[in-house]
Amino acid sequence: MTTFDARPQAAIGSRPPAWLSSILVDGRPGACDAVFPFQHRSAVEPACVATARRFVDQTLGTWGVLEAAFDMQLVVSELVTNAIRHGGGAAQLRLLSHEAELACVVTDHSRTVPVAAAPDVFSEYGRGLRLVDALCSAWGWLSAGGSRKLVWAVITS
Repeated sequence: MTTFDARPQAAIGSRPPAWLSSILVDGRPGACDAVFPFQHRSAVEPACVATARRFVDQTLGTWGVLEAAFDMQLVVSELVTNAIRHGGGAAQLRLLSHEAELACVVTDHSRTVPVAAAPDVFSEYGRGLRLVDALCSAWGWLSAGGSRKLVWAVITS
């Protein structure tokens, strides 16, 4: 069973837009839908972040929305990095497009909720989810049952 976290803010988990919800929760196929499954061994290696960025570039180029590729690459980089560092590794990256919105969904191996940190000026880490929040019109997560979660983000192109 898939559940939504009921917390109110995007930075702590909002509901996906209706079109994305129908795809993720109800299992409806998306018109523009591309999936990249991470290999088990590479899912915890930092090199998989570069692989994910290339997948974004190739997919958005095929869809004719290359102008949104840089922002989507930044968002995907942050979400995949978080999956590696805090989620037991990235399992899958999924890109979807609906009208003027692009979504990425990163599945990882943990039910741990993503939390935006409050780093001080000298911190080397902790700004990724704030960057995602700044670039996206919405983002959040879904508990996918078992020991996995989906972290999704939507960019308006």
